Amino acid sequence: MTVLVQKYGGSSVADVEKIGKVADRVVAAKQAGNDVVVVVSAMGKTTDGLLALAKSVHADAPRRELDMLVSTGERVTMALLSIAIHARGCDAISFTGSQSGIITNDRHFDARILEVRPHRIEDELARGRIVIVAGYQGMSYRREITTLGRGGSDTTAVALAAALGAERCEIYSDVDGVYSADPRVVPDAVHLPEIDLASLQEMAEAGAKVLNAQAVEWARRGKIVLHARKTSDPVGGGRETVATEAPEPKHVRAVVGLDRVVHARLPAAELRAFAELAGELDVPLIDVASSGDAATCAIPLANVPDWGACRARIDERTRGVTLEGDRGVVSVVGDGLTTSARALPRFLAVLAESGVTARAVHAGPLRISATIDAAALTATQRGLHAAFVGDR
Repeated sequence: MTVLVQKYGGSSVADVEKIGKVADRVVAAKQAGNDVVVVVSAMGKTTDGLLALAKSVHADAPRRELDMLVSTGERVTMALLSIAIHARGCDAISFTGSQSGIITNDRHFDARILEVRPHRIEDELARGRIVIVAGYQGMSYRREITTLGRGGSDTTAVALAAALGAERCEIYSDVDGVYSADPRVVPDAVHLPEIDLASLQEMAEAGAKVLNAQAVEWARRGKIVLHARKTSDPVGGGRETVATEAPEPKHVRAVVGLDRVVHARLPAAELRAFAELAGELDVPLIDVASSGDAATCAIPLANVPDWGACRARIDERTRGVTLEGDRGVVSVVGDGLTTSARALPRFLAVLAESGVTARAVHAGPLRISATIDAAALTATQRGLHAAFVGDR
């Protein structure tokens, strides 16, 4: 049989009724002649609730203990979905990330998958069972429970699809695919029926929440075709976005905003020590630049639950560093942006017309971005979308 991997996000499994509808869709995929592996997120806002609970106990809880806590959310979903499938007359079995053979590095709360050993999954598929896997989690080579960061269930699904030789990986959520901007921020964002994986990965790394960047990396490596769909659409109906390695025309595909960012400025001579300290603290750095005596970078906080403690260490050990909170990064993503004489001047013109001061600007062939005040993030995304996407 053809192996099909499906992933359902938190909004798709937010309550028992929705889990039942997912079970119907999964059973239909099995009855259509597929070997089916399903990856699930925690129900609704469960992960946020668990993190809030931990913060009520200690503002900067140890990341290892946070992993132990939040990994329970997906286990609840996987068991309930397996039970719902049994109730519909199909045989199913649920596995945690570690039982599924997801092996990660030793980084907590933002781990990376090193390899997948899906032997137990393959055995159960051979027995005719549907396999339900808890997303977002794995086991480090030191046999510690780890989690994969925000959107990590996407990574679980695509990594499993690659390891199992799946025909495709279907990503289900509350939106019907990828848009040229976040429709909640830019009302005239347009649906993208197709997109290349390179642009999709750049969008994810720039802050788009439609798919996890590490998941797209696995798709590119394993040559997996991704289908982004809406869970509530009927089976075989509705719109979708298909993401493949196929090249796209050279133009801007999307505008992306990343919130909860800290802008760092420091002497260039301190950059190496600062980068080493960031690695020690598991603090991600993006858009790093150095020129003359000064260096800058952006620090996204989505996977830094203990930023208060990390900031104190950075202030203590990095001479001359300035950390500015309440920042965001706005980006246009496309292809050949630096080979066109028009893209960068147009980008800067939109910022100037909007009265936005850029703390830093970065331009590459797939993305032009600026670090700006968080309060201006929404208006700037709309202005850039009108300039780059709306005029096509």
